[in-house]
Amino acid sequence: MKTIVIYTSQTGFTRRYAQWIAQAAKADCLKLAAAKKKDLSVYEAIIFGGWACAGSIHKIRWFKENMEKWAGKRLIVFCVGASPLESPEVKPALEGNFNERQRERVGLFYCPGGLCYEKMPLLSKAMMRMFIKMLQAKKDKTAQEQESLRALSSSYDLSDKKYIEPILRCLKG
Repeated sequence: MKTIVIYTSQTGFTRRYAQWIAQAAKADCLKLAAAKKKDLSVYEAIIFGGWACAGSIHKIRWFKENMEKWAGKRLIVFCVGASPLESPEVKPALEGNFNERQRERVGLFYCPGGLCYEKMPLLSKAMMRMFIKMLQAKKDKTAQEQESLRALSSSYDLSDKKYIEPILRCLKG
């Protein structure tokens, strides 16, 4: 099955997953900017990867705007975020990017990535600092909030090739 993996990445985690998927599926792999210039009609499967940004998948609008013209193709979306796979907020946030009809057409997956403050743009760093300060100022923090504060205090990497296995199974049908 002729497949392309298209991605957008801020600090490298989504790029890493896109490359792993492309290598395992023997697929083409392009950044979104390059893919926008390419004729995607030659592909039987289109996989899009974006990073989590305040509950949304970065640049998902582009993918959704093109879904209709990709009728008959296998469509898969993966989102890479800083939360562990088991976090209760992951599934609702992921599904919230699509309406019910769109979710029926798209395989949706989440891959844990991490935080890399060293590669993060200044605006994103500033937003993270504000979020951390807000959490620190909160009285009577829940266990989850305390864990979030600990996790957000420095860069970390949760990425692992094992998280692409469900994506590859979906691709094979």
